[in-house]
Amino acid sequence: MIKKLLLAFSLITVTMIFAQKNNDQQTVADASEKLRLAMISGDKTTLESLILPELTYGHSGGHIDDAKEFVEKLASKKSNFLNIDVTNQSIQIVGKTAIVRNHLFANTEDLGKAPAVVNLDILYVWSKTKSGWKLLARQAVKVEKK
Repeated sequence: MIKKLLLAFSLITVTMIFAQKNNDQQTVADASEKLRLAMISGDKTTLESLILPELTYGHSGGHIDDAKEFVEKLASKKSNFLNIDVTNQSIQIVGKTAIVRNHLFANTEDLGKAPAVVNLDILYVWSKTKSGWKLLARQAVKVEKK
């Protein structure tokens, strides 16, 4: 009888862990989509709600923004995304950290610069907080030409 109870408890525990991981993956996917839309709109309130104050945001050219610079560039349209398309997204949950990788294709029209096409592979690191998943780090790399 004890063995059956332990087996049942173990199965319930494994099921709950699996369900939580799937829920976390969906919640991170939702946060990633909110971030994509906020980067296009430049909505300062939404951008600030999705990031941690410790954010480090790496560009493919080597410049690294802090949280304040990241938000200000997008809200002021100094960095202006006309559209952002994301493909090949993968999400891996490791404890209270989510690693998101995807391919980003976008059109930009930054202040003072000619329109440009952006074709990048991106790594995002999200951290689970009491108020939800928040972006801690992002690094872009130029796509290798084959």
